[in-house]
Amino acid sequence: MSELFERNGELIQQRWPKVWHRLSVEDSAALQADLVEGLGSTLSVNGIQLTSRHDRTREAALQADSLPVDSQVVHVYGTGLGDLQAQLLARAGVERLYVHILNGAVFALVLQMLDQQSWLSDPRVELLYAGDRVEIQLPYFALPSELVLADDYNAKIRDRLISETHLTFNNREFDPANPEIAERLQACVERVRADADVAELFATCSGTEVFVIGTGPSLEQHFDTLRAVRERTQRPLLICVDTAYRPLIEQGITPDVVVTIDQRISTRHLPSDASGEITLVYMPMVDPAVLEGWQGPRYVAYSASPIYRELREALPKAQLYVGGSVIHPAVDLAVKMGASQITLFGADFAFPNDKTHAGWNDGDLGPQLGAARHWVLDGHGQRVKTQLNFRSYLCELERYIAGHPQVGFHNSSRAGAMIVGTTFHPEFTR
Repeated sequence: MSELFERNGELIQQRWPKVWHRLSVEDSAALQADLVEGLGSTLSVNGIQLTSRHDRTREAALQADSLPVDSQVVHVYGTGLGDLQAQLLARAGVERLYVHILNGAVFALVLQMLDQQSWLSDPRVELLYAGDRVEIQLPYFALPSELVLADDYNAKIRDRLISETHLTFNNREFDPANPEIAERLQACVERVRADADVAELFATCSGTEVFVIGTGPSLEQHFDTLRAVRERTQRPLLICVDTAYRPLIEQGITPDVVVTIDQRISTRHLPSDASGEITLVYMPMVDPAVLEGWQGPRYVAYSASPIYRELREALPKAQLYVGGSVIHPAVDLAVKMGASQITLFGADFAFPNDKTHAGWNDGDLGPQLGAARHWVLDGHGQRVKTQLNFRSYLCELERYIAGHPQVGFHNSSRAGAMIVGTTFHPEFTR
C-alpha cells in the first residue's frame, strides 16, 4: 500500500467509512494504467485518458463553466484526478459538492498515485458511489472518460447520464419545422379526424393482466407459451409493438392490440391481411398506407412531442407516453386501460445470444449486431451487447415503472437487460 493511498484513505475513512470500506477492497491491480505525456501529463486507464494530457486545469475550467455559476449544490460524476472538484470548490457560492464514484477501482488507483486530500477534506464535499442512488441528480457534469470506464455497479446511473446528455441531440429529428414531418402529418390528418380517440380504450380492462410484447430476441423462447395462452378462454390481453406483429402472426399468435408510432414502419412490418379483428393504436407519423390497409379498428393517440402541437389543438385526442421507443406507449396503453399486472415479453433492450430482434434478420430493423459497442447487465448479472439508444429506452421505461407503483411489472426473460422495477415472472421466465 502506497503512502499516498494511506493518507488519502485515512481522510476518506474518517469522513465516509462505508465508502472507504468498499474502496479498500477494489481491485485496482487489474487495471492497465499508464502515464501519458503531452504538453502536460495524465493517467490512462485501459487505454482511456482520465483527463487532457496537455492542460488538465484548463480542461477542468471549461467543464466547470458548463454548470450554472449560481448553483449552490453541484454533482460531479466520476472522480478524475480531482481537477474539476478543485475548480468547483473555488466558487464561493457552492455550498455542497457531491462527487459520485463511477468506477471504484479507478478511484482507488488514483488515490495510490495522487494526493487528493485538498478536495476530500473540504467540508462541502460528499463522496458516494453513483450506484447508491437510483436516479441522477441535477445540475451535474459527468466526466467523459469515466462514462466509458464505469463499472457494473454504477452502470445504471451511467446509462441515465448518457441518456440525459444526448437528449437534445436525439430530439433533433423531431423538429416540427422539418418539412418531412409536416408532409407526413398532413397526409394523415383526415385519418386522424375520422378515427377514434385512444381515450375510448382507457379503463376498459380494469384489474386485468396484460402481456406487452416487444421484439427482443428472447421473444422467440415464448412463441409456444404465447400461442397456448392465446387459446385460453380467460386470458391476458395481448398488446404488441409494431415490429413484433409479423413474427407473432407468422407463429400463429394473434395479438389483440398493435401499437405503432414510427414513420419508418410500413406495410412490410404491418401487413393488413389478417388484421380484421386486431385493434391498431397509432400516432400520426405512421405511414398512411398502413392506415389505409388496416382492416380492424383504429385509434389515434398523440405524444407530448412538439411535432403534434398543432394537431393536438385542432383535433384533440388523448396522449400516450413516449420515451423514444414504441415499447413505452404500449406499456402506457396497458396501464391506462386498467392493467393491474403487466408482463413484458421480448423487452430485452439488448442483443442476447448475438441476435438483434426476434423474427427479423440482422440489420432489418436497424444497426447490425457488429455495430454494437455498448453493454448492459442482463438478468444473470452478466454483460450483454446493446446499442446506445437501447440503453436510453431502458432508462425511460424504468422511470415510467417507478412512477406507477400501483401496477405489478414482470419480466419474462433473464436473457435481456435487467429492468429495474420488474420481478421475474415465476411461470414464464427463462
